[in-house]
Amino acid sequence: MNPGVVYATLAYGAWGLFPAYFHLLVGVAPLEVVMHRTVWSLLFLLCVLLYKRHWAWLGQLLHQPRVLGAFALSAGLLTLNWLTYVWAVQNQHVLDASLGYFILPLVNVAIGFFVLHERPRPWQWVAVAVASSGVLWLAIQAGHPPWIALVLALSFGGYGLLRKVGALGALEGLTLETLMLAPLATAVLAWRTVQGESVFVAGHTQMLGLLVLGGPMTAMPLLLFAAGARRIKLTTMGILQYISPSLQFVLGIWLFHEPFAPARLVGFGLIWAALLVYSVEGWMAARKPRP
Repeated sequence: MNPGVVYATLAYGAWGLFPAYFHLLVGVAPLEVVMHRTVWSLLFLLCVLLYKRHWAWLGQLLHQPRVLGAFALSAGLLTLNWLTYVWAVQNQHVLDASLGYFILPLVNVAIGFFVLHERPRPWQWVAVAVASSGVLWLAIQAGHPPWIALVLALSFGGYGLLRKVGALGALEGLTLETLMLAPLATAVLAWRTVQGESVFVAGHTQMLGLLVLGGPMTAMPLLLFAAGARRIKLTTMGILQYISPSLQFVLGIWLFHEPFAPARLVGFGLIWAALLVYSVEGWMAARKPRP
């Protein structure tokens, strides 16, 4: 089996279970959660680099401003995605978050077409059209666009694109992203501590332990994702991505007991139908002999 498939499957499985972890952090502001994720992820990654004695690439980046700019953009998209996701989980919008990641594979198709100049096959366009109708239905039912789902899908779709074409490997790229975010994260945590709003001030040892654990829990799936994205096609990543929102949807319904109106089922059903068309078409195309 292509190792990229294994890496991506493990990453998406871990992300699918993340709502259970973030639900334990209710009471900590989403911004503080994300800043803790950044700091502890960076410390974890620096330990890995120290163990591997792999530092030379950092000095070489000083002469590559375009690479630094690209990773600054990917770090920004990653922060936006984290903030939106943590806020959604803490405010009982796990189902909306799962919808975002159900839409993501079809966002990848659009990105592949407009940015990478890939040529989606006719049935892939059909899947995109059906999913778009599902999103439109959900927007009509809610009276507004499903902004949580759209922000998550677009931010992580852009992040996946930047990591796929990035000049650095999985470990180096994620280290650079968290290194760029670290000054902001440190400043935010210091400011909240001075204001008396930080977990450090509250003295919740158990909560602080959970936040520290978020470092490796954040870094490992992202490393697996980046490693997988560099080894397999973007469309294949899209198919494997169904693992994460499916687990999130199950958690939202059966663990967190979020309300799910029957009318919303129509919109979700259209998106699931689109993903089925997309998956079957991709499976059949993969079975055709190559010229």
